[in-house]
Amino acid sequence: MTLKTTLIVAGLAASTATGALAQDMVGGLTYGPRPFYLIDRMEDGPLKDKLASCMAQTPAASKFSIGHRGAPLQFPEHTRESNIAAARMGAGILECDVTFTADLELVCRHAQNDLHTTTDILASDLAERCTSPFSPANGDTNASAECRTSDITLAEFRTLTGKMDAANNRATTVEDYMDGTAKWRTDLYSVQDGQLMTHAESIALFDALGADFTPELKSASVEMPFNGFSQADYAQKLVDEYVAAGIDPARVWLQSFNLDDVKYWVENTPEFGAQAVYLDDRYEASDDDEGLIDPNDPATFKPTMQELADMGVQYIAPPMWMLLTLDDGGNMVASAYAKAAQEADLGIITWTLERSGPLTAGGGWYFQSVTAATDTDGDYFTILHALREEAGVVGVFSDWPATTTYYANCMGL
Repeated sequence: MTLKTTLIVAGLAASTATGALAQDMVGGLTYGPRPFYLIDRMEDGPLKDKLASCMAQTPAASKFSIGHRGAPLQFPEHTRESNIAAARMGAGILECDVTFTADLELVCRHAQNDLHTTTDILASDLAERCTSPFSPANGDTNASAECRTSDITLAEFRTLTGKMDAANNRATTVEDYMDGTAKWRTDLYSVQDGQLMTHAESIALFDALGADFTPELKSASVEMPFNGFSQADYAQKLVDEYVAAGIDPARVWLQSFNLDDVKYWVENTPEFGAQAVYLDDRYEASDDDEGLIDPNDPATFKPTMQELADMGVQYIAPPMWMLLTLDDGGNMVASAYAKAAQEADLGIITWTLERSGPLTAGGGWYFQSVTAATDTDGDYFTILHALREEAGVVGVFSDWPATTTYYANCMGL
């Protein structure tokens, strides 16, 4: 097992869980019924037999299992409730996507401009402050809105309630627009709950839950610098809040799609930069430093994996489909991208399991490279196993961490 693998898939012995909430968690981890439901739907074979043999195992937290915005398959993302649910499923690392308010305070949201789909802002008195207020559907024109955290202060942000991330684009009223949750998700846990969090509050909660941290510095929707707040200020403030909380840098995996952010951390906050994660969006993004890539054609990799390693990048995190391909027999195998990352000794983290709907319908964007080999939700485990054994993945973001936790426990990760 390599050093990077040991760092990220080891148990939580190094974590310093404190507080009553952590004590309540002792012995309280649960898989719930979903992993067993998925195993029942797998094709017969050695992997199903192995996973079935672990049904009596005692759940234990694992850093292989990363809560993606908490547990948003059923809980409103980036809420206190969502993250507690993820920790109770054994997610050893939890995520706060970080953006900022009008008064430059850091908060947990997937995007600076997603309040209209992830909170109740359109039904509140703050709706008139939105960058683009609600506009109803009319003929061929869809309903629309855009509400940014930078439109409001932290105090105003605290008055909002989280909801499932969704919108009904054919709505003619605000109420209908907010009622767009996919049928394979649920609003069961968002009717009364949905407590939003600042980044600092997420640090305190995750620490109390005994979990480690993977904050993502989100791209700003406003022009930077914003009111004198530069990109470097933004990247540094993220780190400063861990320092202020007394968090060991070894428990923090900073993330960004912006390679310059990762390089900033490597150069200016080396203790934190040592585990900084480059979120790879080169499947769609191209600029002077990064080129569009084909994950099965190393000639398109710009920068190359070795060049990234030479910059000080230690971890890379592409979507799952970039790491797997199918061989002539229809088996899931590592892509050229995954092989090159392993050759450069980059730790590989990936996203996002159970994000885009049932695999019986193909699974959507996240599974596009293996769609031909997936026809049942049981293939979530087949994909997980291929990601681990073929692509060498050391951590998986999941919208329902019980699945990744069960796999990690069964495989001894």
